[in-house]
Amino acid sequence: MSSRVKGTRKALSRATAAATALAALLALGACSSKAKDDDGGGGTSAGGVKTGKGVSGKTIHLGALTDMTGVYATLGKSVTQAQRLYVDQANAAGGICGHQLELTVRDHGYDPQKAVAAYTELEPDVLGFTQFIGSPFVAAVKQRVDGTDKGLVLPQAWSANLLGSPYVRVLGSTYDLETINAIDFLMKEKGLKKGDKLGHVYFEGDYGENALKGSTYMAKQAGLTVVEQKIKPTDNDMTAQVSALKKAGVEAVVISAGPRQAASLVGVAAAGRFDVPIIGNNSAFAPQLLATQSGPALQKNYYVASPTLPIGADTEAAQKLVADYRKAYPKDSLDNGVVAGWTAAAVFGEALKKACAKKDLTREGVDEALLTIDDFDTGFGVPQDFTDPKAPSSDKSVILRPDKSATGGMKVVREARAAEETKGYTPGA
Repeated sequence: MSSRVKGTRKALSRATAAATALAALLALGACSSKAKDDDGGGGTSAGGVKTGKGVSGKTIHLGALTDMTGVYATLGKSVTQAQRLYVDQANAAGGICGHQLELTVRDHGYDPQKAVAAYTELEPDVLGFTQFIGSPFVAAVKQRVDGTDKGLVLPQAWSANLLGSPYVRVLGSTYDLETINAIDFLMKEKGLKKGDKLGHVYFEGDYGENALKGSTYMAKQAGLTVVEQKIKPTDNDMTAQVSALKKAGVEAVVISAGPRQAASLVGVAAAGRFDVPIIGNNSAFAPQLLATQSGPALQKNYYVASPTLPIGADTEAAQKLVADYRKAYPKDSLDNGVVAGWTAAAVFGEALKKACAKKDLTREGVDEALLTIDDFDTGFGVPQDFTDPKAPSSDKSVILRPDKSATGGMKVVREARAAEETKGYTPGA
């Protein structure tokens, strides 16, 4: 999420300008991938299990394409460390299908060229990817994944534009569905009603514009008027947006941006006595914000829609993950990136186990195994169904509220639920 190193703004500002270079890199990458493909081959391991790319000897090779130094560095670090923890525990228990897991991580720093280059580098040698942060970057390689590569990719991205592939699978509700659920919460529990104006502050591009589809749809169904405020990832001061929304007379606000933008929006609104409920998508919060000047306002008037229960949930699975993570990384804080990373690794692991049972650890075998998983819950309150590639694995959202006293900085204010309006909505349509 929010970066703790210099250079983030520069990296982000290059994203649009790099479009031409990105296209060229994709073409080169495809050639590189094909050349390496010719050297590949299948085989059969002990026990008659069929193997292929990404499996060598007694090792299953997995890849992780993350952001450890860019705009989502907080998320990337938590996701990656949770996945390393999963791999370590799985290996200590004997591995999967008699194989040890090996996770190779590449940090792309939320740079489009680095992201595609890292995919091109690792793809020939891994069975699939347990994470890929950045929906634009996933979209950039999706044609290759679907056309020739066919290795399972579990992105840390929730854009509905990624749906439709049997190989790129969104975990949890997409941003548009999540936004519909968020507005349902505002209407059911925060006083937003028919005829009101709803503000929506959103990033330009895939993430924000997919979330906007959800608010536009919900507004039509519920008789609301959406007041849009489009921003860039480099826009960190939300003073102008708050002024515009206050002048427009909105009664609530949705923010589909990053943690910095959410903190600024909530803090500026509080300072200007603009006392309306504000709710963000799952990418719009980091517990580190509670230690900033915006902390008190975030705890008073801010909510977050999440695909799962938080890391501090009162479940046996959550408590075990908290204890294990703290033991492995005693100097690092807990946040919901830990849940996201662990969930993705556990889903990939479950697909490997089912593929092993059918004696097929090839990419195709793992992809087919995932399609049989229809009710998988890692203990964080929302079962996942992967049987339909055209749909996200869930349409439900948990509503959370920042709380400095809670483990991970979040507490549940509404359990997992899908708004009635989601039933008549097709994600990404």
